[in-house]
Amino acid sequence: MKALTWHGKGDIRCEQVADPRIEDDRDIVIKVTCCAICGSDLHLMDGYMPTMKSGDVLGHETMGEVVEVGRNHTKFNKGDRVVVPFNISCGECWFCQNGLFSLCDRSNPNAEQAAKIMGQSPAGLFGYSHLLGGYWGGQAEYLRVPFADVGPIKVPDGIDDEQVLFLSDILPTGYMAAENAGIQEGDTVAVWGCGPVGQFAIQSAWMLGAGRVIAIDKVPERLAMARDYGKAETLDFSNSDIFDALMAMTDGRGPDSCIDCVGTEADATATADSMLDKAKTTVYLGTDRPHVLREAIYCCRKGGTISVPGVYIGLVDHIPFGAAMNKGLTFRMGQTHTQRYLDPLLQKVLNGDIDPAFVITHRAGLDEGPGLYKTFRDKQDGCIKVVMRPHG
Repeated sequence: MKALTWHGKGDIRCEQVADPRIEDDRDIVIKVTCCAICGSDLHLMDGYMPTMKSGDVLGHETMGEVVEVGRNHTKFNKGDRVVVPFNISCGECWFCQNGLFSLCDRSNPNAEQAAKIMGQSPAGLFGYSHLLGGYWGGQAEYLRVPFADVGPIKVPDGIDDEQVLFLSDILPTGYMAAENAGIQEGDTVAVWGCGPVGQFAIQSAWMLGAGRVIAIDKVPERLAMARDYGKAETLDFSNSDIFDALMAMTDGRGPDSCIDCVGTEADATATADSMLDKAKTTVYLGTDRPHVLREAIYCCRKGGTISVPGVYIGLVDHIPFGAAMNKGLTFRMGQTHTQRYLDPLLQKVLNGDIDPAFVITHRAGLDEGPGLYKTFRDKQDGCIKVVMRPHG
């Protein structure tokens, strides 16, 4: 089959690889009808995630048509259209039984390796390094889906792929980010990063009762989307001091909740500390650029909540933990428990409460994928979200 593969930092290729096959009785194989490039895929492209191997198939935002089912699989039939969560969960361990699907104890075959770095292993992820399972991803013509009786959700007829594709990751991620922010009716919520997850965090903050949403970025197209579609107030960090601006907008108190939708690759030109972060990562003296996390800690009101859906990879330095402790901040973070949100968010799409396709700016086939990775990373051509149809 044709797939997008990783061959080193900055080297993404579209090439022929082996077809997937049923490996376990609970598996299904899908013909991928729609997939997308995620912001966290850029961390792989930029070399921030360890344990990638040349030829690994990328992608974790995927949906398609079931073409094969395992011998003991009874949930789906051939021909069913399904959306596949980006994290892989067994449905049987303590964590899955308690709705903590991204912390599944059984889906990462390389759990021992992950535990050496993290203390304990999270769930396996599609297309996201051997540290997290070595599973091939879904930026391909076909995808094997393990534990398929737990993860995927069937899509009803009459709804376009683009309206439901993002149930695989970024819509639940934005929603859980807002949920983790502990939003109370009328709260002021600040969202750093107006990429796709940030856009869905904005939408979700309104759905959860926010009285005011302030979106922070510097890319004009992203700010315009946050303002025009998201109805958020916007701040451009390239020409505003974010701390001063947020204090002025909140009478000196600060936002009630701050959501970091940026993660490990904060803009390297934002401030002096972000430039230093970039220099450290360039010479391998650091693994992450946590400028946004620092800024959110300083800006959040006393007793407020910081939610972190943005991906961090390793060790982050110069975090003002003293400020966080003395301000009494609450932190909530983690990979999304995607399976928990599939049914309720699908219902919101079907009810017309949200049409997730509004974030799509570029549509293509797999052949154009390597170039669009660069376009997306470099924020060129107004690129906010890339969707690809492997079979045209």
